[in-house]
Amino acid sequence: MNAFPVRSSRRPDTLPLGISFEFFPPKNEAMAATLWASIERLAPLAPRFVSVTYGAGGSTRERTHQTVKRILDETGLKPAAHLTCVAATKAETDAIIRDYWEIGVRHIVALRGDPVEGIGAAFAPHPEGYQGSADLVAGIRRIGDFEVAVSAYPEKHPDSPSVEAEIDLLKRKVDAGATRAITQFFFDNDHYFRYLDRVRKAGIGIEIVPGILPVQNFRQAASFAARCGTEVPAWLAQRFEGLDEDVETRRLVAAAVAVEQVFDLLDRGVSEFHFYTMNRADLVFAICHMLGMRPRPAALAA
Repeated sequence: MNAFPVRSSRRPDTLPLGISFEFFPPKNEAMAATLWASIERLAPLAPRFVSVTYGAGGSTRERTHQTVKRILDETGLKPAAHLTCVAATKAETDAIIRDYWEIGVRHIVALRGDPVEGIGAAFAPHPEGYQGSADLVAGIRRIGDFEVAVSAYPEKHPDSPSVEAEIDLLKRKVDAGATRAITQFFFDNDHYFRYLDRVRKAGIGIEIVPGILPVQNFRQAASFAARCGTEVPAWLAQRFEGLDEDVETRRLVAAAVAVEQVFDLLDRGVSEFHFYTMNRADLVFAICHMLGMRPRPAALAA
């Protein structure tokens, strides 16, 4: 695939579309200002939910909790709190789940999580903790009637021995109670559709929402893709060639590439999109505008 094909004449504003956004908790006041400006910008688009990422370690977990609670308290958005089973006992994780239920969270994104040492290190479950994502899903469902989203990997998780093993794991997560899957980002849509076909043939019927990463910075995106096992097509690298120091042109190219990808998915029957915002709103807002979505001011109000 050299690039996305020319889209059909089908109008996006005639279709029922669903969108959701991912944010990460801020580490300082400046990052917090950027995050909340982005939330205020994107909230009027009335996403189905917004997810907040989660890392190992007490301070990171607390920032996630604070961000989720502020979204609940100050907006009309529905937060989906990420939760992992890294470096925590079952009792500690269960306490977090119960706390989320008590403050009004009804949607959790259940993930195994990356090792504390970072991507590339071997994962070792806590001896008294949940042993993986399927185990975590089952634990969440035992505690409350949450909607539980899980991850899916069209190009295989770097730790998985094969795509078949990856799909077997997804099936175990669904059997444990997962209600939706959100994919790792990808740049070649054919990977998504090949994966979706194999998932359906395996008898897995839940929604598989494509995760879209608008390229804010090509070098950073390519580096992240390499760690996640995501292919960066040659045509994509060519689009950004020579633009490392040309921020304005890079933003225009990034918008064009992301819109092409989303419209190709739309033309091929996809109607639900999850955007990895990197806590920045403008590019994602522009894509949603091109999809025919318009602000609804009441969506921001609590």
